[in-house]
Amino acid sequence: MTRTKGPVIIDLDENVQTPDPFENPLPDQTPPPPAMVRASSGSVFVGWFWKLLAAIVGFAISVAVWDFTIALYARNVVFGWIFTALLVALGLGVLKFLWTEVSALRRLARMDRLQEATQLASNSDDITLAKSTAKDIANLYKGRSEMRGLVKDVETAASDSLDAKGVLAKTEATLLSSLDAAAVREIERASRTVATVTTLVPLAFADVTAALVANVRMIRNIAEIYGGRGGTLGSWRLMRSVMTHLVATGAVAIGDDWFGSVLGSSVFSKLSRRFGEGMVNGALTARVGKAAVEVCRPMPFETLEKPSVSRIVKNAYTGLFDKDS
Repeated sequence: MTRTKGPVIIDLDENVQTPDPFENPLPDQTPPPPAMVRASSGSVFVGWFWKLLAAIVGFAISVAVWDFTIALYARNVVFGWIFTALLVALGLGVLKFLWTEVSALRRLARMDRLQEATQLASNSDDITLAKSTAKDIANLYKGRSEMRGLVKDVETAASDSLDAKGVLAKTEATLLSSLDAAAVREIERASRTVATVTTLVPLAFADVTAALVANVRMIRNIAEIYGGRGGTLGSWRLMRSVMTHLVATGAVAIGDDWFGSVLGSSVFSKLSRRFGEGMVNGALTARVGKAAVEVCRPMPFETLEKPSVSRIVKNAYTGLFDKDS
């Protein structure tokens, strides 16, 4: 028996209906989503441990102060009243400190909300949100005497315009151009200070200390320029935001303008090792200042040009030996 090469054809009965694949689709083979990973009980236990420890220590201190006050009254009434007055003054000071810190944190949170609202209004082209954001930013600087005229110009332009991006551009160009210039001058001053101390002071860790102090002061001054200065806790939050921004944007690495600003003085770096270190530290301070501007600014840069590190470093070192610096 011989086999014939070729396809095998099977005749089907015409009365048999073949199933339609679209009527009976295959079951979904997509694997189920992974279960949500819950926080380990260890981290919860550690959090409760520190809370209970703080409560116990606070309770012990309160009982000790109460016993000391009662004993002081029993020994001498005058001393008891004096100590009570000191406790009341301390309590008022703590309340004032807490109020200052809460107000500072609220100001920083307000800056974050304005940045988010500006970005949302620009992306969605929402004229209502743009006008509301422009009004909030104008109210932020209404208390400054030198900016009252600019605030009125922004309010007039916001009420007459029908373009969301036009309203935001007018607000940025009118209100923030002078503040950006003041912030850049602050960055130049800090970069010049760090470079000068690093170059002229031959003490160990002097450049690190000078850079730390100058950077903290620069960030606080930049926040004050834009109206979002924080207190002690606010300053730590601001420093953390600036560092997070540096890491998120990759600015801690050697970037384009930072690389050019440092290599631009390679001749001086070869002539003096300390001068080269001063150039590097000053450029790093300028980079931190640029990140602080982007964090503290109530609006992201849209119309105006972002500060350039190379230009900041050049202007700072040009006025290195000016009397005003």
